[in-house]
Amino acid sequence: MLEIIIMLCILLIAIFHVWICALEMIFWQKPLGLKTFRIQPDFARQSAVLAANQGLYNVFLSAGLFWSLLSRDPVQALHLKIFFLGCVALAGIFGGVTASVRILIIQGTPAIFTLVLVALSMLS
Repeated sequence: MLEIIIMLCILLIAIFHVWICALEMIFWQKPLGLKTFRIQPDFARQSAVLAANQGLYNVFLSAGLFWSLLSRDPVQALHLKIFFLGCVALAGIFGGVTASVRILIIQGTPAIFTLVLVALSMLS
């Protein structure tokens, strides 16, 4: 049961990061992006290339999380889960400290929670 919960958490985190990628790469300068990130149109225009770069990194995180779910080798899958969840958690912590605590809550907390679940699954 714990393994199913872990897989669902990872799936949701991966899908969420695809959505973040879309927001940063496609919708950054559109009303949805402006509202989501609470930014002004002038700032969105000036930072569009940086946002697209961030979006690309988010889709890489997502790809790694999907990979961890698709790997048939259980040891590799575990390593991928730990690595990519750790990357998401660190990005969330860094974003929470440097930009907005919302990033820690929205991005970091689910990854940290899932990492705890992964650690618990290793004990049993």
